Amino acid sequence: MSRERFEELVGEALDEVPEELLRLMSNVVILVEDDPPPGEDLLGLYEGHALTERGWNYSGVLPDRIFIYRRPILRICTTEDDVVDEVAVTVVHEIAHHFGIDDERLHALGWG
Repeated sequence: MSRERFEELVGEALDEVPEELLRLMSNVVILVEDDPPPGEDLLGLYEGHALTERGWNYSGVLPDRIFIYRRPILRICTTEDDVVDEVAVTVVHEIAHHFGIDDERLHALGWG
């Protein structure tokens, strides 16, 4: 799958996130990268300060970043429908981290 098509799928996954949640997201960008950092086995990564951790002194910082990793997702999927589903789950998973939801809670909710 081309990078352009993969980026379209990430955009489509974002379109499915309720508008109320998107409006609450603050100082965060979503990026598509081909691969995670060396030695990491990740489909996505949230890097930054969750909204629940931001205090009165949170200002003047660079945006948080959500990375969606194309090649690892493509490796675990066999069909385009699988990719669509995995991208959607990964996008929701990483956005949840922005809201302060940890992996344990996400797994309990079925967003592993």
